[in-house]
Amino acid sequence: MYAVIETGGKQVKVEVGQEIYIEKLEVEAAADYTFDKVLMIGGSKTKIGKPYVKNASVTANVVKHGRGPKIIIYKYLAKKHYHKKNGHRQAYTKLSITAINVE
Repeated sequence: MYAVIETGGKQVKVEVGQEIYIEKLEVEAAADYTFDKVLMIGGSKTKIGKPYVKNASVTANVVKHGRGPKIIIYKYLAKKHYHKKNGHRQAYTKLSITAINVE
């Protein structure tokens, strides 16, 4: 059984036991988090939401918070003596999916 959830403006396909990296959530580590925005549940019987599946949720355990690798942004204009270097590290939350609940 799998589910497609919406989080951080993105859609993520999840299964029980899977570990995923998503946009940072304001939840402390080792806590449980429930996703209510379930777009689809697949398996032996597929349910597709309009836009969300009613009475469905996905439960996950927060493993850790962190920041991804540094991405270098370099802006440059030829013959104008302009160059600008900037970096960015995206914050993330690592989750372990524990249950897919359907009623």
